[in-house]
Amino acid sequence: MSKTILVVDDDPTQRRLIKAILEREGFAAALLPSGDALLDRLATGGACDLILLDLVMPGRSGIETLADLRARGHQHPVIVLTASGGIDTVVSAMQAGACDFFVKPASPERIAISISNALSMGALRSEVAQLRKRVEGRTTFDDLVGDSPAMQLVRRMGERAARSSIPVLISGESGVGKEVIARAVHGSSERAGRPFVAVNCGAIPAALVESILFGHEKGSFTGATERHAGKFQEANGGTLLLDEIGELPMEMQVKLLRVLQEGEVDPVGARRSVKVDVRIISATNRNLTQAVSEGSFREDLFYRLNVFPIEAPPLRDRRQDIPALAEAFIQRFNIEEGRPVSGATRETMDMLTRYDWPGNIRQLENAVYRAIVLSDGSQLQPYDFPAISGLSPPTGSAPAAAAAPQANVQPTESGPHPPLADSPVRILDEEGHVRALDAIEGDLIRLAIERYEGHMSEIARRLGIGRSTLYRKVRENGLGDMAGLDGG
Repeated sequence: MSKTILVVDDDPTQRRLIKAILEREGFAAALLPSGDALLDRLATGGACDLILLDLVMPGRSGIETLADLRARGHQHPVIVLTASGGIDTVVSAMQAGACDFFVKPASPERIAISISNALSMGALRSEVAQLRKRVEGRTTFDDLVGDSPAMQLVRRMGERAARSSIPVLISGESGVGKEVIARAVHGSSERAGRPFVAVNCGAIPAALVESILFGHEKGSFTGATERHAGKFQEANGGTLLLDEIGELPMEMQVKLLRVLQEGEVDPVGARRSVKVDVRIISATNRNLTQAVSEGSFREDLFYRLNVFPIEAPPLRDRRQDIPALAEAFIQRFNIEEGRPVSGATRETMDMLTRYDWPGNIRQLENAVYRAIVLSDGSQLQPYDFPAISGLSPPTGSAPAAAAAPQANVQPTESGPHPPLADSPVRILDEEGHVRALDAIEGDLIRLAIERYEGHMSEIARRLGIGRSTLYRKVRENGLGDMAGLDGG
């Protein structure tokens, strides 16, 4: 899903030129003639990831528009466009809330870099805010990604559960995000801001379950060199998530039942019980009803935990949320890995949406992570997900074909492009001498522009050069009009 950039400029020529640059970089561009049109669009909830705003426009100026944006609570990153780069103009724009500026006409490289930096900074702020909310125990259902009917039901149920301290049992397959739902219940309740402690019951050695959950006193057993409070005491006043509760040993189920009934724990080796005020949320990927019938889970404990059940849907039952989830992961891993990936192509998103994802959200997260690390382009392609698409990254490049001494070399077939019947890039001139390298290079770039229909990122990748180098060579060879760069 491409990022949407709003271009606000009263000059239609400038709008068209910037739109061409943005679309070549993989962005979706929406053109607006005035500040009023921008404010109207945002008021109706129109898509927007970044705004390019001209400072000098009839009626409402860019500075006034920017001030109104911030006053109305719109925090989209804004890059201002100006015909003059005076220090007073720049200072005024920055004070009003702009994150960058460039002087018209600007080169495609300058525009692309400015947009990339602004989007990265905005994504970084968002990620920091999410991490802060998580650490502070203030994650809410507004932070959950997805608006599918299945997720809307989870939100409604979770918000109701959050209004009380009722025990909640979240069930669902592995990787569906049960802990995220539990954190949202905690962050939406009166206990928000207090401790949220998660413990995986299936990952604790059987001999240590009692000590880890309920605590122990110093010297109570071999190796107990100091007092340990236990997870229940750590979560006192807040929420304790017992993940994979179905894996809890039977003898510990009895002690857990007593804690839930009495509201107090008995640390190993302690002389007296310790009162605790803990809200219990349990999670499991097992069918606990079946476990009760098989005798591997206590029936009385099951009824204590299963007071307010919430079913977390598998990803295949909420396919319409996959693009939003993928975009969120792309944004996060871009920050973590320092990558410039702007999104995924429509073909890629369609492929991800059709896939069944047996590993659910965790599998999607890992697949996007791998694709981000291995991708060479500005957008993720189907071949960046080889385990899903069955495709391998294309091999071979145009320079290799051009360097061959024969005139009828067949280039490697790649993707949807048909093989060329003959190489149109001549190596020798009319007299049989090798042509100048600059002349061959110009013909090669012209061929690549035609073959890849002006998609500069793809052309640069095929030629094995950076986009900025490609833009420079296009101008040096007088191919700006062919590539749609005149006036950029």
